[in-house]
Amino acid sequence: MQVRVRSISLAFLLNRTCSKESTFRAISSSPSPSNYSTQARGGLPRFYSEILPSSKGSVVRVKGDEFWHMTRVLRLTIHDRVELFNGKGNLVEGCIQDIDQSGLNFVALENPKLVSPLETQWHVFAAFGTLKGGRADWLVEKCTELGAHSITPLLTERSSSLSENRVERLLRVSFAASKQCQRLHEMSFNPPIKVAQLLPHRQCRFLVP
Repeated sequence: MQVRVRSISLAFLLNRTCSKESTFRAISSSPSPSNYSTQARGGLPRFYSEILPSSKGSVVRVKGDEFWHMTRVLRLTIHDRVELFNGKGNLVEGCIQDIDQSGLNFVALENPKLVSPLETQWHVFAAFGTLKGGRADWLVEKCTELGAHSITPLLTERSSSLSENRVERLLRVSFAASKQCQRLHEMSFNPPIKVAQLLPHRQCRFLVP
């Protein structure tokens, strides 16, 4: 059985439902030093954006579903400070400049900074058979929280099909987990492959439960 699913990035997933100008998701982090007052004890709200402001003073437009989430759910307003990250380690602090009926403008209060991944002796590449129900969601969530570099669904003789909608759901699960653990680097989601295609990686060491 063959299932054709192309590699899907987080940005591709979010662009299916949001404007191409900018897409965001909420996350919280520790506040950074600034002359602006901290909005909450937990730190600044953080949002995902495929495109970040290029420098201090640059403006990014927020529209669509996440505009609604920021203003109606989190009830953010003008001059509220927030952070934007792009899932690749880049982070910028800024504030809401103005709001209208169709969106809001975010202005950078500092130049974007790059946060490098923590150095580690091991890079974990997780692979799993296509699971039914919520078991796959749980596995993807834990792999994200534990810092796996990538995850690969395995196709077996009796494995269930993995549709593009299912892949998108697992990507959303991974992103939600990233928000919970404040992960700045997104976990890659590889296309499904057969076990025989995985085994030739001789430099890999396999951990089997």
